Amino acid sequence: MQKIEGGATAAQGFFAIGIAAGIKKDKKDMAMLYSKVPCAAAGTFTSNVVKAAPVKWDQDIVYHQKTAQAVVMNSGVANACTGTQGYGYCQETAKTAAGLLHLQPDQILTASTGVIGQQLPMDILKQGIHTMVPMLSDSLAAGSLAAEAIMTTDTVKKEVAVEIELGGKKVVIGGMSKGSGMIHPNMCTMLAFITTDAAISKEMLQKALSADVKDTYNMISVDGDTSTNDTCLLLANGLAGNPEITEENQDYQDFKKALNYVNTYLAKHMAADGEGASALFEVKVVNAKSKEQAVILSKAVITSSLVKTAVCGHDANWGRILCAMGYSGAQFDPEKVDLYFESAAGKLKIIEDGVATDYSEETATRILSEKEITAIADIKMGDASATAWGCDLTYDYIKINADYRS
Repeated sequence: MQKIEGGATAAQGFFAIGIAAGIKKDKKDMAMLYSKVPCAAAGTFTSNVVKAAPVKWDQDIVYHQKTAQAVVMNSGVANACTGTQGYGYCQETAKTAAGLLHLQPDQILTASTGVIGQQLPMDILKQGIHTMVPMLSDSLAAGSLAAEAIMTTDTVKKEVAVEIELGGKKVVIGGMSKGSGMIHPNMCTMLAFITTDAAISKEMLQKALSADVKDTYNMISVDGDTSTNDTCLLLANGLAGNPEITEENQDYQDFKKALNYVNTYLAKHMAADGEGASALFEVKVVNAKSKEQAVILSKAVITSSLVKTAVCGHDANWGRILCAMGYSGAQFDPEKVDLYFESAAGKLKIIEDGVATDYSEETATRILSEKEITAIADIKMGDASATAWGCDLTYDYIKINADYRS
């Protein structure tokens, strides 16, 4: 596997574009992704009972249609809590795009992100589609424009691509995502669009994605809020010409490994770009009795507001970490826990068997002052492990969200 340049247009046959349509002031706010041939489509979606109209639209296509071929995206307006009118706007969006692309409406997926409760400005949206279709390009630059157009409070665009070999053929998996706030996924996170030219059946594609989100998007949190719009779509057009993957063979395992790299990369970059964040905070729980136990413990630490504020202050307040583990619901012996802090500035054991070591506060502060920080908790119960990603909690998070609508 080799990391290559690009994102959603790195794989053969995928075209994209991003524009400033006028939904937001002076910012790119619409994007389109298109494959020149039909794709097997897989998806995972928010577990929030309150689901946005595009989530419901996409679920119907992913669950009931054999193929999909394009995605129309907008930022600024979430099209959530908009009733039958909002769902009708998804249909209208799909019909407009289908007419211009010579497809059927049920081949067009939609995605929205932004303010909840507002109706889409359909005149602007439809004009945006008319503008984008002639601009669609398979260039890496066009893919980057699309990644930029789906941003809301994100400070950087997020895209990645890798190349692997399946059945003697070069295969590419690429993707883009957005996510900075309202991130605490229980399926995947916010908006993520993954493309591949691999030949793989719809069944195996969905199986690979559903399994992978558990260790990637489901392991990040910024603020504990699960969005109404969380969507991850994976499109495979088969243009690489590899023997179609229809079973769990070695090619399937290699595909899953590459997909995991792409999803992990995007997930970590969303956590690092959390609203107001100054640092990526990674938590590894090792030597657990089971994977489930390790997952529960690691996620409890990254979601703790007290831990997140300590990270913001570069404060080695390890008691908050042990406390968060204690209320997680997972059983362990706190008197057997070893805890380490690690970053580019070094690694330091903070507690051993549940008691503080004679560590240097100065060294700990230096380690915790880096842009990427890891806490490693060894609970000495088995050989299972899990890793979760979050970020610090800063004053800017409140500033961003206090006046988000205005």
